[in-house]
Amino acid sequence: MKAKTLGELRRTYPLEKLKRTVKDEARDNLKAKLRKGERLFPGIHGYEDTVIPALVQAILAKQNFILLGTRGQAKSRILRSLVNLLDEEIPALATELRDNPLRPISPEGKRLLEEAGDEAPIVWITREERYVEKLATPDTTVADLLGDMDPIKAARKGTGMADLESIHFGLLPRANRGIFAVNELADLAPKVQVALFNILEEGDVQIRGYPIRLPLDVWLVFTANPQDYTARGRIVTPLKDRIGSEIRTHYPKTLEEGLRISAQEAYVPEEVVLPEWIRLSVEAVAFAAREDRRVDQTAGVSQRLSISLLEVVAASAERRALLQGTRPVARPLDLYAGLPAITGKLELEYEGELLGAERVAREIVQRAFGLVLPRYRLRTESIVAHFEAGHLLTLPEGDLEGSLAAMAEVPGLLEAAKDLAGTEELEVLLSAGEFVLEGLVGRRKLARGEASYQAAERTRGYGN
Repeated sequence: MKAKTLGELRRTYPLEKLKRTVKDEARDNLKAKLRKGERLFPGIHGYEDTVIPALVQAILAKQNFILLGTRGQAKSRILRSLVNLLDEEIPALATELRDNPLRPISPEGKRLLEEAGDEAPIVWITREERYVEKLATPDTTVADLLGDMDPIKAARKGTGMADLESIHFGLLPRANRGIFAVNELADLAPKVQVALFNILEEGDVQIRGYPIRLPLDVWLVFTANPQDYTARGRIVTPLKDRIGSEIRTHYPKTLEEGLRISAQEAYVPEEVVLPEWIRLSVEAVAFAAREDRRVDQTAGVSQRLSISLLEVVAASAERRALLQGTRPVARPLDLYAGLPAITGKLELEYEGELLGAERVAREIVQRAFGLVLPRYRLRTESIVAHFEAGHLLTLPEGDLEGSLAAMAEVPGLLEAAKDLAGTEELEVLLSAGEFVLEGLVGRRKLARGEASYQAAERTRGYGN
């Protein structure tokens, strides 16, 4: 049974835990997890040998740290998962600042101990309640983060304006004994950054010219875009100097890493079949976009592109199956149906703007198929030769058997599809055959018109 008063707490709770800071607490729990071999950041993939070791070192060193990376690199998710390194619950006095029962810092908490002693009421704070997050914007003020003088409060209590009793506390003091996260640190105004620096270094701050001593127990963590963070003048130098570790995040380095993330995050109905070549092609779209010179690489290409595209591809396959009465198996054409999931997540350079987002996205999808096709080592020479002889291939819309019959006229195409699919199921065969064709288009061995496939023009340039 949890203690309800300070006296009960003294008798039933290990008081040495109340002597720890929040960083000590996280360090102790991290050490316990490492000894047991537990996974430290569930749901985070691709950082096992890069970001996570750096995080572990920063936590063991009891440092405030910043995660630097472009959008869609799980920075906020990592910060939110830090609560798993805190105790499930901690006792606190029933005050605004959730004071430590043994060492209150607020006048309210000190007065409560003086008046009630061992009868002072105790509340229990969950680990989730100890995480406070703020998205930095240029209009964020010192009052938002730290607080402001409340003249009405001062008049009611009969205190001076410089008294802690007259302050309406902001987000940071209310995160006392917890984690305070600031996303996009570089967007904070310099004077707000200076206030953060004072808290980091001195434990005090000036509010409207009044020096306020507030020895908070807070673990400060930040995120920022690397370009903004390193740009001269965006970060106040003393603040930058006081951040213990600067940890760089990154996008998945392999298609398989990206695949694990998308499979975890995307909503895909159970009945929809997404063949491996479709899943890999969806991931390859993001990889191709990150290498395309028409896309602004400083803005990054978020992993959310792959997640959103996978969801739309599954939805397109489901829609077709409902209309045609077939099994919902995703096909390459579903990636083209998913262009709206791509265009909204690409920041284009001038050249890309001239071409238009949809054309750039379509060419990136074609290139993605070309990146994945070589993985399967299929024999495609006879297929290419057939088209170079002047033949065209048109797949009839909505006709499964007719499409397969048309593919059968191309030497080696159905054989390659069967090798890839490993099954005779018609919907899967059609998806595999279409992937072979799209892969050859992406390799610039074939060309894709509005309604048909044909031989590639030898002088035809590719968009990248």
